[in-house]
Amino acid sequence: GATTENPSFEVISALLSRCQVYILKSLTDDDLIRMTVHSIKKDDLLSKKNWDIIETDALVRFAGGDGRKLYNILEILFHASIDDQVTINNEHVTDAVQQNMARYDKGGDQHYDMISAMIKSIRGSDPNASVYWLARMLDGGEDIEFIARRLIISSAEDIGLANPNALLIANACFQTIHTIGMPEARIILSETVIYLATSAKSNSAYVAIAAAMALAQNTSDLSVPLHLRNAPTQLMKNLDYGKEYKYSHNHPNNFAEQEYLPDSITGTVFYHPQENASELKIKEKMDEWWKGKYK
Repeated sequence: GATTENPSFEVISALLSRCQVYILKSLTDDDLIRMTVHSIKKDDLLSKKNWDIIETDALVRFAGGDGRKLYNILEILFHASIDDQVTINNEHVTDAVQQNMARYDKGGDQHYDMISAMIKSIRGSDPNASVYWLARMLDGGEDIEFIARRLIISSAEDIGLANPNALLIANACFQTIHTIGMPEARIILSETVIYLATSAKSNSAYVAIAAAMALAQNTSDLSVPLHLRNAPTQLMKNLDYGKEYKYSHNHPNNFAEQEYLPDSITGTVFYHPQENASELKIKEKMDEWWKGKYK
């Protein structure tokens, strides 16, 4: 029943099995220099000016083994020159790249590698590494909203119920940087990054929704129990919709023991409190409420 618009899992798997994977290796320094010489002579744009290659250390370093970055740097140097002469030396390359960092690398591999490094440093509870990668991105002209959005995700995924305030702080950070902008936004971002990195960690909410969604995909035929159904009409009430539902607020401590899952998956556990002060309290409350039902 698969179509090209909606292929089945088996079709996709078969197609992927036929794909070839190519690993791209970094270019050597000599490769980059040869590409530089060739491009300033043959490229339609770059060849319009006279190039004087004096030093290549900075050029090679900023290119980082990536031919795309090398060409972008050469283009930056081309546009930065005020006459027909372009000089390649360490000072000129460094100045040009630092002033146009976002242009030559934004959207490239480092864009994703550095945000990954920052998030993993936060997850690893290293505030020093976290704020370093933040600084690298800010120095490169990274979009501060992009950084702040990732901090919101990290606060929920990596800190979660170990410290629910982390989500509030990350969201406040996102709102605040809109108000003040750069360069002062760097301070709010730094405070948030350090707070998240030094906070207790838990991915229990992330694990819980992943497990619940996996089961939901395989149990979409299960009906909502009658006592949990909404009954806006008399007909639905006659069919016992909501009939045996216990209103929690009418019971001691606002808790009434009843079944909230379909019978066939009763007792299924998705949320596992982790070993941190906040969730240990949650675990105690769960044990008190459910008396071992969710083991």
